[in-house]
Amino acid sequence: MNLFRLPRSAIVFYACLCLPWLGCHKEETVMAPPPAVEVSVVAVVAESVELTTELPGRIAPVREAQVRARATGILLKRRFEEGAMVREGQLLFEIDPAPLQAALESARAMLARATAAANESKARVGRYAELIKIDAISRQVYDESVAALGQNEADVLAATAAVHTAELNLGYTQVTAPISGRIGKALVTEGALVTAAEATQLAVIRQLDPVFFDFTQSSTEVLRLRRSMDRGEIQSQSGSKDNLRLILEDGSLYSHPGRLLFSDIGIDSTTGMVGLRADVPNPENLLLPGMFVRGRVIEGIQTNALVIPQRTVLRSAAGAASVLVVSPQEKVEMRGIEIERVVGNRVIVTKGLQLGERVLIEGSQKAPPGTSVRTVVYQSTVPNPSSPSH
Repeated sequence: MNLFRLPRSAIVFYACLCLPWLGCHKEETVMAPPPAVEVSVVAVVAESVELTTELPGRIAPVREAQVRARATGILLKRRFEEGAMVREGQLLFEIDPAPLQAALESARAMLARATAAANESKARVGRYAELIKIDAISRQVYDESVAALGQNEADVLAATAAVHTAELNLGYTQVTAPISGRIGKALVTEGALVTAAEATQLAVIRQLDPVFFDFTQSSTEVLRLRRSMDRGEIQSQSGSKDNLRLILEDGSLYSHPGRLLFSDIGIDSTTGMVGLRADVPNPENLLLPGMFVRGRVIEGIQTNALVIPQRTVLRSAAGAASVLVVSPQEKVEMRGIEIERVVGNRVIVTKGLQLGERVLIEGSQKAPPGTSVRTVVYQSTVPNPSSPSH
């Protein structure tokens, strides 16, 4: 049928018949709802979370002794193996004793002379004491003999002290270990002249089991922690025997836990840091003085903390944190939150979320805010490292 040959009235009639059909088809296309997007969600839960902080520091020996010369002379012998364990009192070095032996003999001779003079004066005073009774001698002669006796007895005391000093100096030619521990390399060799005046350093001994771990923490963090404890939000773990773990330079976890000993009584005015010290067992001597390690300190247990996985948190260009929340109407909403700290692979939320709310964890690329979604519970196979082990 050729429409161009039809009358105008017929064309209008056919157009009226088609318009309702076109309108119905358009209405059906607009009203068709889009399919709901499937996303994975996690619920906001309240848990007791073990709070830890990683802080850098260095290993220091519990005791360190510098072995120094206390006698002057030529070093004759070295009596230890470098790098070996030595015990307290073990002979380490021998210094030539000949000059000091001669000094001791001279002191003993002076003591003998002083003793003889004192004995002679004592006998004279005894004789004069009888003569003075019968006025056979003058009182002046008797008094002079008594004074001479006192002087000679003083000479005996001085000579005795000189002998003791010479014996000590002779004993210092045998250099012994002041403490037990591992000794380093010898700092002098046989034949070297060592002096007591300069206290020549011969070696260093360090006790390496246990060792100290010295580190610092900001005063701001210490203040925040104490305020949280005062409010009852954190339970203190200061009485725990094992409240520190070391992370070595290669990233591995040191096998022996340590114990926090004390924090310094003052704050460094230049850095604003508080010094802390822990003691760590070192039976294998793996930790050496000066070694740089990180300490994971267990600060306490925070009860009823609202936690969500860290991967759910979104950051704006300004650094503000937010998450995507699924509302009861199954709609995606953007929600701003405040984070107190990161604990393992989770974060503790202080504002913006309520217990039990559902946070989107997978599918955010296809479900922007305002999207209708169909939720499934996210199943994680990764263990949570931040939960307390007790």
